[in-house]
Amino acid sequence: MLTGKKLFQTIIFSEILQGLKLTLKHMLKGNVITEQYPHEKPQLPDGWRGAIVHLRYDDGTEKCVGCALCEAACPSHCITVISAERPDLPQKRIAETYILDMTKCVFCGFCVQACPVNALASSKEYELATRDKRELVMTKDTMLTLGDKYFPVREKRPVYSDARMDLFEALKATGFPKAEKGHNS
Repeated sequence: MLTGKKLFQTIIFSEILQGLKLTLKHMLKGNVITEQYPHEKPQLPDGWRGAIVHLRYDDGTEKCVGCALCEAACPSHCITVISAERPDLPQKRIAETYILDMTKCVFCGFCVQACPVNALASSKEYELATRDKRELVMTKDTMLTLGDKYFPVREKRPVYSDARMDLFEALKATGFPKAEKGHNS
C-alpha cells in the first residue's frame, strides 16, 4: 500500500523532476561538453578498433603472405583470402585476392592478432556510412590505400639471404624430394 508521501511522489513523477533539476543545473553552469562532431573530429584512443587495413614494407611491397590465418580466426566469416606464389620469390606467397566484407565485420581484432607477419592493423577509420553497402566490401587495394593513409611509417622489409635462394634454385633444378607411397616413418 502506498503511503501519502509515496503516492504524492508517484503522481508528480519525482524521479523525472530530479533528473531535470540536474540537467538544468549543468546547463546553466556554462561548461557544456558538447562535441561539434562533423566540424571537429573526436580524439580516438590508441586502442581504437576501426576499419581493418593492410600494411606495406618500406619498399612498397605488401606484408600479407596469404596464409589465411585471419580468415580462420574471424568469428563472423567476413574475410576471403586466395593466395598465390610471388613472381620474384617462388618459395614465398602473397594474397592474390583479399576481400573483407565490412557489413559482417564485428571489429573484434582477432584477424589482426592472428596475423603472423603483422600485415593487418586496426585503423582509426570510423566513418563507414554509405548509401550502397557494396562499397563496404573492401578489396586488397582499398585496404592497402587505407593502410598508407593511417600508417605512413613503414617497417623495414626482411632481407632474404643469397644462400637460401641458391639452395632453393639447386633444389628446383634437381627436383624436390618426394614421399614414397606406403613408407611410414
